[in-house]
Amino acid sequence: MNLILHLLIDAGVIFGLAYFMPQIDVKNFGTALLIAVLLGLLNFVLGWIIRFPLNLVTFFLLTGLVRIVVTAILLKLIDSFLDSFTIRGFWPALVIALVVAVVGSLIDRQAPTPEMVESGYVVIRQVMASLQLA
Repeated sequence: MNLILHLLIDAGVIFGLAYFMPQIDVKNFGTALLIAVLLGLLNFVLGWIIRFPLNLVTFFLLTGLVRIVVTAILLKLIDSFLDSFTIRGFWPALVIALVVAVVGSLIDRQAPTPEMVESGYVVIRQVMASLQLA
């Protein structure tokens, strides 16, 4: 369920940013959904291959920034494959990657999976909620 939510929200973010930014052109919402699916697949398959050397160079101190830059690179790669999706320049791709990361983080905070709760990712939220109830 969380994966479907992320894909729909990512497609909405991409489609919405295409409406507001003239450097981005997306044909329709179906194309935006295809872009979101391709972005997820490429991040899973190629993203770690690109991120690992960059994280080694930065001593794993800038992993969030590296993830955003790699996502922007993958968006430019998707742009080269699809005719119905165009990004003019690297900065708009970086804006899309940043907004997708922020929105994804907000979604994860509002609807955490059981794995996130077990790992301690959302412990602060639970503590704050219990303090408000007391």
